[in-house]
Amino acid sequence: MLLRTMAATSPRPPPSTSLTSQQPPSPPSQLPLRTMPGSYGWPLVGPLSDRLDYFWFQGPDKFFRTRAEKYKSTVFRTNIPPTFPFFGNVNPNIVAVLDVKSFSHLFDMDLVDKRDVLIGDFRPSLGFYGGVRVGVYLDTTEPKHAKIKGFAMETLKRSSKVWLQELRSNLNIFWGTIESEISKNGAASYIFPLQRCIFSFLCASLAGVDASVSPDIAENGWKTINTWLALQVIPTAKLGVVPQPLEEILLHTWPYPSLLIAGNYKKLYNFIDENAGDCLRLGQEEFGLTRDEAIQNLLFVLGFNAYGGFSVFLPSLIGRITGDNSGLQERIRTEVRRVCGSGSDLNFKTVNEMELVKSVVYETLRFSPPVPLQFARARKDFQISSHDAVFEVKKGELLCGYQPLVMRDANVFDEPEEFKPDRYVGETGSELLNYLYWSNGPQTGTPSASNKQCAAKDIVTLTASLLVADLFLRYDTITGDSGSIKAVVKAK
Repeated sequence: MLLRTMAATSPRPPPSTSLTSQQPPSPPSQLPLRTMPGSYGWPLVGPLSDRLDYFWFQGPDKFFRTRAEKYKSTVFRTNIPPTFPFFGNVNPNIVAVLDVKSFSHLFDMDLVDKRDVLIGDFRPSLGFYGGVRVGVYLDTTEPKHAKIKGFAMETLKRSSKVWLQELRSNLNIFWGTIESEISKNGAASYIFPLQRCIFSFLCASLAGVDASVSPDIAENGWKTINTWLALQVIPTAKLGVVPQPLEEILLHTWPYPSLLIAGNYKKLYNFIDENAGDCLRLGQEEFGLTRDEAIQNLLFVLGFNAYGGFSVFLPSLIGRITGDNSGLQERIRTEVRRVCGSGSDLNFKTVNEMELVKSVVYETLRFSPPVPLQFARARKDFQISSHDAVFEVKKGELLCGYQPLVMRDANVFDEPEEFKPDRYVGETGSELLNYLYWSNGPQTGTPSASNKQCAAKDIVTLTASLLVADLFLRYDTITGDSGSIKAVVKAK
């Protein structure tokens, strides 16, 4: 689940031009109808060639960018992995949408179907979810979607009573571990301690279970989720940790069987079954789910959506702040302590008053979206528009938005390749939230049972903001990068 950069094909507005002073994009009726560029190539050969470009010769960012430049369009046809030889039931043909305007069609439920398209036309074995087709794979027209989405939203609502307390409690343990490692070794790698922190926090807040009731789960639960996630997404993800051609041959050639993680996943299942009774009763009694459906969907929300998303996003956020040498830390620290006073004043209300902190969180989501690819299938024939043209899309075609490029759309974001901490501050900045897509919809959208927007959209940004505020109540300065902390200076 990764990120990169965008070269827009349309002219970039002058740096001084604000969103409010730009002309709104022309409606479809005023834009030329254009034949959609691009090609799928010869059967087998075209998809295989695109697969090698995507994983090996170019990488995802360059793959999309060079084709946008070649076709002089942010909408075009191409192929995306996984492909031949051992994905015979997967169709790699997609319509790429790489600007904010065309990308927004992915979230119009009248136009698109979200059935089984979380990772494009490839769906990992249902064995990873105990044979249950969990909510993320359901379209909004399927009756069970509303029940499962409602269950997730109500679970989040109830968790708000303990969310802040559990977050700060687990952050105490996390930062204690980091300080101890720095004292011993002069630096601390924080990815695994942070993942353990996230897992314990989510067990307590979402499932209502203290992970420590099971020493095995407390020690190994987050490791199990790491493996469970990896086995599902590795066929579609460029890792860069294994030299080519080994990565291409060993990791991208076939889907992985759920049997590889079945035993440890069953331990997580039993842990939830035995300890999350109140949450499971909510799913059964209020939303009509079977106990098995409630467990599988809770595990997916906890493990794939929440843990997986935070494990990608929070290191990006911490690395961005700790590696900054522009004076951003001092500005954040000043805002946090002005608004909060003592640490006891940190809560959902006070963190909402921290404009700079929230803007840094939003800008990190723009720059490093946790989920880089969004998919949807055309529910019917319709016209899709970019900023400068209209294209015909046929029923059944798979649309694919590469979010790291979409979020660098120069028609919307001034100096899109620059990380601007203040981008979302003030009235003009708040308008940009209409175009900040990271959660299966815009930041200004509202999750509901009738759409696919992330149920935790608002709590994710609040949690990230709370983490930043908590950090600067503990420390005056912190030095590090996206993987390690090298020094901290405790708050005076």
